[in-house]
Amino acid sequence: MKKIQISHSKDYVGKEVKIGAWVANKRSSGKIAFLNLRDGSAFFQGVVVKSEVSEEVFQTAKNLTQESSIWVTGTIQEDTRSKFGYEIHVKDIEVINEAVDYPITPKEHGTEFLMDHRHLWLRSSKQHAIMHVRNEIIRATYEFYNKEGFIKVDPPILTGSAAENTTELFHTKYFDRDAFLTQSGQLYMEAAAMALGKVFSFGPTFRAEKSKTRRHLIEFWMIEPEMAFMDQDQSLEVQEQYVAYLVQSVLDNCDHALDVLERDKELLKSYTQLPYPRISYDEAVDMLQKNDFDVTWGEDFGSPEETFIAKQYNTPVFILNYPKDIKPFYMKEHPDRDDVVLCADMIAPEGYGEIIGGSEREDDYEKLKAQIEAFGLDLEEYNWYLELRKYGSVPHSGFGLGLERTVTWLSGTEHIRESIPFPRLLNRIYP
Repeated sequence: MKKIQISHSKDYVGKEVKIGAWVANKRSSGKIAFLNLRDGSAFFQGVVVKSEVSEEVFQTAKNLTQESSIWVTGTIQEDTRSKFGYEIHVKDIEVINEAVDYPITPKEHGTEFLMDHRHLWLRSSKQHAIMHVRNEIIRATYEFYNKEGFIKVDPPILTGSAAENTTELFHTKYFDRDAFLTQSGQLYMEAAAMALGKVFSFGPTFRAEKSKTRRHLIEFWMIEPEMAFMDQDQSLEVQEQYVAYLVQSVLDNCDHALDVLERDKELLKSYTQLPYPRISYDEAVDMLQKNDFDVTWGEDFGSPEETFIAKQYNTPVFILNYPKDIKPFYMKEHPDRDDVVLCADMIAPEGYGEIIGGSEREDDYEKLKAQIEAFGLDLEEYNWYLELRKYGSVPHSGFGLGLERTVTWLSGTEHIRESIPFPRLLNRIYP
């Protein structure tokens, strides 16, 4: 007997197979039992007809409880009524484990209850679909950068210094000295770019930011490319090509997941049209002020401001050249102005906010040293980073894309906590 996954059903129409599955739900009309089955790869329906199976098998089907695990044997058939397109006509059922009093029943549950049971909530069809979108974004990321000639480099998670705001670092002891959980691998990726040309990292980052918004996590994953011999304008082209590639890959390979999530595929398709609009920070401030936003030049934008700006374009949009005083020390000063830096944030449409932050990096030794001192940072801690500017310094640029924000956007999910299997939030480290 051939054992298959539900997702392979299309290759076994008319054939008898065996599938290991869980019972997500069931209903019965007296002479027929309908089982909603899942095996991790997909969900589909198992049909048990009383006249076609033994009395024992039919009673087993009727008595199955939610999330019981089973072996089911039967014939794969096309099912034009379902979006999945296939079902199994059951001949035999073997119970592996009978679940009793499964806590997440087919009814409304509060968010805190679901978060307390995140280990079980992941089994639901919506969460299953979101995780498939996440997986596709990860797969497509490696594919894109490999095609573009990048080398994957893994920066350390334990660091002795900060990439950005030191108040957002998680402190720990590293034997007899202080250390921190990484908030970005960027500084190390710059060193890697000086050795390997075009590199990217993909790893966990940590921000001790006391925020409770729907866009923030304490622990999240970042994709951080760095590129030698590349200016900011060239970096923007890589960024938009990468994001458009992710959108197209999700459309191509997550069709059923997008159906489950009720995502507008035509809208997603529109996000593959390049180039994305570019506006300056100055233009953004002017736009906001003309529309009655209480913003002053020199301030960073919050969620309402980013959402308004994105709505003017209905596509990802770049905001260029932010004020120097609100950006990190490593960004290169604008060649024609001393009050802004060569940087950009990519704002996602539909109110999902910033998904990419990037800049051209300061490549002049003396200027970078002055910036480190101006930020009150320890020169000794950053000596290795400064040395990159002493030995063959070149123009270079890079950026970071937040995986979870991108998953949230492309899946059309309201809150970022559903974009990662086990979210770490301000007041949550369980389960």
